This record gives sequence, structure tokens and C-alpha cells, in this order.
Amino acid sequence: MAKTREPEADTGVEAPAVMTTMIAANPVFAKAWIDLMSESARFMTERLRADMETQKALMACKTPAELMEIQSEFLTTAIQQYADEAARMMEMTVKASQDIAKDLKSGHSRGYDDVPV
Repeated sequence: MAKTREPEADTGVEAPAVMTTMIAANPVFAKAWIDLMSESARFMTERLRADMETQKALMACKTPAELMEIQSEFLTTAIQQYADEAARMMEMTVKASQDIAKDLKSGHSRGYDDVPV
């Protein structure tokens, strides 16, 4: 008896066709994309962990002053971490753009002598 294939879950997220083509055609682009997505996931995981720790600390507060201190530390740290992450992502994006441009210039262009006449 043949098994019927279960339909795949729709995640609601699809890469645009242009991006899928670029990833397939250019391994440098694919690596850059994976690196950026990995960094985003790492940062999000770290921030969620910090959020949970802060929530635990807030629940354990015994005075309004303690609550204000924890909130202040949380906001100061979060702002610094988001600023650092934005700088890190910008640096990764610039490097990826340079690597992709370098890859496109080398070995992919045709010479004048190989064009049929």
C-alpha cells in the first residue's frame, strides 16, 4: 500500500525568486546570507535569554527601588547590545558586499577573444 505524502506546513515565509536564484548561482552570496541569518539567530537567542533573566529578577523584586534599578540596567544593556549588533551586522553586510563584488569580477566575465564572430 502506497503512503500518501503529507502536505508540508506553510511557514508563510518564502524567499523571493531573485534571492533564490542568486543563492543558487553565487556560493559567496549564499555563504554571506547564511552568516547573516546565523548572526541574527544568535543575537535573538541571546536577547531572549536576557529578557527571561530580567523577567525572573523583576518577579523577585521586593521594593520599587529594586524594580527601577533592574529596569534601568536592563534598558541600558539592551540599548548597548542593539547598537553593537547593528554595527556588527553593518560590518558583515559591507564585507559580504565586497566579497560578492570581488567574486563577480573574477573568473566570471568573458574575454574579448572568446566572443563568436
